[in-house]
Amino acid sequence: MILDSLLVWPTGSIWASVVLGLGLVIVAYKTASTIASWHRLRHIPGPPGVGFSKWWMLRNTLGGHMHLATKTACKKYGSLVRIGPNQLVTNDPDVLRTLWAVRSPYKKGPFYEAVRFNPARDNLISMRNDTLHAELRAKMAPGYAGKDNESLEAAMDKEILIFCDLIERKYISTENDYRPVDLARKVQYLTLDVITALAFSKRFGYTEQDTDLYEYIKITEDSMPVMMFLSIFPSLALVLQSPLFRRLMPSEHDRVGFGKFISVARQVVGDRISSDKPHRRDMLGSFLAHGLTREEAEGETLLQIIAGSDTTATAIRTTMLYLMSSPAAYQRLANEVRTADAEGRISPGVVADAEARELPYLQAVIREGLRINPPVAGTMDVVVPEGGDVICGYSVPAGTEIGCSEFGVQSLSSVFGSDADVFRPERWLEAEAELAEDPESERLKRMTSTWNLIFKYGKWQCLGKEVALLELNKVFVELLRRYDFSIVNPNKPWHSINAGIFIQSDLFTKVTRIPTKA
Repeated sequence: MILDSLLVWPTGSIWASVVLGLGLVIVAYKTASTIASWHRLRHIPGPPGVGFSKWWMLRNTLGGHMHLATKTACKKYGSLVRIGPNQLVTNDPDVLRTLWAVRSPYKKGPFYEAVRFNPARDNLISMRNDTLHAELRAKMAPGYAGKDNESLEAAMDKEILIFCDLIERKYISTENDYRPVDLARKVQYLTLDVITALAFSKRFGYTEQDTDLYEYIKITEDSMPVMMFLSIFPSLALVLQSPLFRRLMPSEHDRVGFGKFISVARQVVGDRISSDKPHRRDMLGSFLAHGLTREEAEGETLLQIIAGSDTTATAIRTTMLYLMSSPAAYQRLANEVRTADAEGRISPGVVADAEARELPYLQAVIREGLRINPPVAGTMDVVVPEGGDVICGYSVPAGTEIGCSEFGVQSLSSVFGSDADVFRPERWLEAEAELAEDPESERLKRMTSTWNLIFKYGKWQCLGKEVALLELNKVFVELLRRYDFSIVNPNKPWHSINAGIFIQSDLFTKVTRIPTKA
């Protein structure tokens, strides 16, 4: 026994020393790498502790208010702010135009890995190779521009009328019948039907059935905490997309959620390719006619659902909320729409896009609604190229990730005035009037070029911009020519969190018919 103890004890002591030594090496390495990471960007200001960990980013992201945190940070620390060990954010419009320019050497950051729907294939957003991205974008641009789609506006008109019919059937309040409606949810039904009608030529019928078909919205909202976490730690997305975990991802075999959309997309694209008219004049037909493969067409139609429905729904919800909260603005827009209707300046069915563009206050409201709450508020990081760069007067080393504080950009008092945090559509009309009086005035040009950054810029400008504006031009006119809207609970009008895109619900609204014309 004594001999055994003498033989075992030294061995155990050696292993304990080895383990302790390895632990000390790991701690020393992590400490050195943390200090080195802090040191390379130490000259750029930011909130306390951001140089040592991503805790500040994680806390604000999971709290659903990263968009406001970056806005506040830029106001406090300047136009270039450090928010993580290797992460910066800017609210400078000129810097963003430089980073996003067509010939910019900046590339998309690792964040984009997390927005792959198919682990084996990129889509237009997740694609980080600029050459491949430009090629795919060129094939898709005609479909988004409407050049190959003769019925785009008519298809949208049909969905808007179905949406108005839903309100008419189920959600009109009268003196004797109070029927509040969650406008946030119903608006998303509309935008889902619009985008599936345009993308698939096969509307899902959310509005008609007045329900969350396939639980798409519920499952999308439930999965947001995971997506928010992956946006901070994008390397984990590659783990989830690996063959080991791929079966946990949405699949065409799912009966609900995003997987159901994958199944429908594959069926619709397959049916179209095997039909006698694969190049029918709609968005899918345009994609195929310009060279998208079957797999690319499936992926891009799925992308349209998320990028097209959620963002447009946010724009409609937010603008309606701010209008209902601003009686003077609401009444001015309602008067403009109803006067145009009474004078026959807008079509009796659904307003034409060209007619809506002639309503100046409507255009100001649309711009102000998008400005006050940009629908896409993720930082969307890009990577500093080899050789580094000088940004906002700071030397920034290669490999650093730089994101955009879109809420910070759109609230710049130097661009939009001292009341930039206020929803006030009149600022756009004032800038137009100033330009009319003084052709050399730069105010409107500066406001417009900054506002356009909502849709990004250059090589990453949103292809769906004109389709989204077309929908907004029609929706507000058709709602306000028929109905009046008021918030049910002004103290807590809705629930809204930011996950790069917005998750919004419980915008309970009272809807009444406007008085019938004599």
